[in-house]
Amino acid sequence: MQTFDLVVVGAGAAGLFCAGEAGQRGQRVLLIDHAERLAEKIRISGGGRCNFTNRDVTPANFLSNNPAFCRSALARYSSADFIALVHKHGIAFHEKHKGQLFCDGSSDQIIQMLVAECEAGDVQRWQPCSVSDVRASSHGFELDTSRGLVRAHRVVVATGGLSIPKIGATDWGLRLAKKFGHKIVEPRAALVPLTFDTEAWAPFASLSGLSIPVAVSTGSGKTRGRFLEDLLFTHRGLSGPAVLQISSFWTEGQSLQIDLAPDVDLSARLSEVKATSRRQLGNEVTELFPQRLAQAWLERLRIDGSRAMAECKDRDLQTLATQLQGWQLTPDGSEGWRKAEVMRGGVDTRELSSQTMESKRQPGLYFIGEVVDVTGWLGGYNFQWAWASAAACARSMAGVTATA
Repeated sequence: MQTFDLVVVGAGAAGLFCAGEAGQRGQRVLLIDHAERLAEKIRISGGGRCNFTNRDVTPANFLSNNPAFCRSALARYSSADFIALVHKHGIAFHEKHKGQLFCDGSSDQIIQMLVAECEAGDVQRWQPCSVSDVRASSHGFELDTSRGLVRAHRVVVATGGLSIPKIGATDWGLRLAKKFGHKIVEPRAALVPLTFDTEAWAPFASLSGLSIPVAVSTGSGKTRGRFLEDLLFTHRGLSGPAVLQISSFWTEGQSLQIDLAPDVDLSARLSEVKATSRRQLGNEVTELFPQRLAQAWLERLRIDGSRAMAECKDRDLQTLATQLQGWQLTPDGSEGWRKAEVMRGGVDTRELSSQTMESKRQPGLYFIGEVVDVTGWLGGYNFQWAWASAAACARSMAGVTATA
């Protein structure tokens, strides 16, 4: 039997970072993960370049049943702090869109940086290694692992969420939280494409692959979300940054409101064109929208696109403008965990310390990263929560006497 100050279960973004930080602060750390490959979610993120943080992170970029919880950790470990670490390791990066930072090279650079930080802290890593049970004991915890019994004074759960099960996602962390009496905010797929009834979607299925900038919103009051991003049509529904963002706010039965021309007063524009143009309606509409999209909407509304602008009825032009800028539709579901980038929900943060991530129910037990009910927007925010929650956890252990 081996004894450690700290066992971190889960070698993803949060687990790797926490282990390295704790190890460099004098803790004897064991990092365990059941997967054969290390940090696959980092590896595939950002199209293989890892959107590792965002320059403009605020608590407003996160969703939770307890919205104030993330403030402390984010304030004490900022995106600037992680950027400094990236600079320290000589990793070149660039800003792509709205503060989103990506590696110039491969996402593997971030993984290797985290591994180097763990090595600097003399962290032991067992992988692949599964943990079948964790139980409290007089000296802290005992863990039954596939490599034998382990004792630890503290345990950190960094097992992530349920998204993308093919790379190893499981509900292990949620089950462990329940075992120790924690409430779970119902998990659901977030940052995920939305789908529609096949028959209802038929008029738009031919638009698959088309991408346009839109404004999309759903909900109301404090639960309302609105984003100006690109929307992507698919065979089964909608995707792209706009829909991935709004999916975190959407709940079953809610409609989406989509403005397909967010920077244009379309009604005024069509009225103006009617008075001055000799062209056909269809030609004018394709000046504003891709041809496939324009044709699909004219057919859907049964408006003759071959009619000269001067001959178009004001009622038809108003209907066209209203529909294009106030498209309302209700998804019948999403692409689920296999396509979701993150999980919304998780361990209820009201039962965790916002300063240290420690359980209020079981001293010495911590939850960090995606397993916790804190979900960021698309754009590097979820990685920043991983770094910030891990830092809050690890740094709370500084000065604690290490195991002999």
